[in-house]
Amino acid sequence: MRVAITGGTGFIGRHLAERLPDSVAVSRRSGVAIDDIGALARAFAGCDAVAHCAGINREIGEQTFDRVHIEGTRAVVEAARRAGVRRIVMVSFLRARPDCGSRYHESKFAAEEIIRRSGIPHTVLKFGMVYGPGDHMVDHVTRAVRTLPIFGTVGFRERTARPLPVEDAIDVLMAALEGRVPESTVAVMGADEVSLGEAIRRIARVAGRRPAFVPLPVWSIRVLAQLTEWLMVVPLVAKAQARMLAEGVSEAAPFAPELPAPLRPSRPFSDERIRAALPDGRFTADDLRPMHWWRTRRRSAT
Repeated sequence: MRVAITGGTGFIGRHLAERLPDSVAVSRRSGVAIDDIGALARAFAGCDAVAHCAGINREIGEQTFDRVHIEGTRAVVEAARRAGVRRIVMVSFLRARPDCGSRYHESKFAAEEIIRRSGIPHTVLKFGMVYGPGDHMVDHVTRAVRTLPIFGTVGFRERTARPLPVEDAIDVLMAALEGRVPESTVAVMGADEVSLGEAIRRIARVAGRRPAFVPLPVWSIRVLAQLTEWLMVVPLVAKAQARMLAEGVSEAAPFAPELPAPLRPSRPFSDERIRAALPDGRFTADDLRPMHWWRTRRRSAT
């Protein structure tokens, strides 16, 4: 089976490509825009399936949620049809849904609907909070607690998550690509349910840090998200992620069935797996947009 992977250089796409050495990675880095039907069709030629992993968690310039998630998915479907692809597997988010006030969630759900109406055999995987080397969960928490003596947790009521190891996520993706997932839309979450506060404390402990944890109201996390989107190259927390943290990430919305027991993720949210995902270093001035812009400009001038 030959697979094309959109978002092939992103977090999940990259890990899937490692499992499928004969796959075709499609991304902006490979010179293919997600809404370029012709380029996508050429990339998909000779492929049996497409793993549609492309997505963004914040908008930057022309890379908007509507363009990447909605127009991009329309282009993927049309390109797959032209190339004769027999199956599409889409990576979506557990709580992607319409009319909720978050354009990230709404555009992801709209993309799901495009896949469901495509007429091509498909599986929509509504992933929860995925972690592993290169993620936005363990990576950002670790670098933050190494940098700051105080860490804010979301809200005064504990929300929960079922952290999903990227190895389990890739196992499920492989099963879906092979047609072994019986439902067309499924919720995919990790084996362990923990409070978000406990998840953050566990990551900090494994990283060798014990900052003071301060519960913050949801509105302040949203303000922080906006500020870090403005100021950081990769924000500490994006606005879409602030919404996820405020809601919790342990229940699908709208309802979607979980996987059958033999395919359900089973790896625990363990110290060993957290340790394997720990990044090097901490946040520095180079993570700020003005400093990044200045250094890039200086390098190009020389």
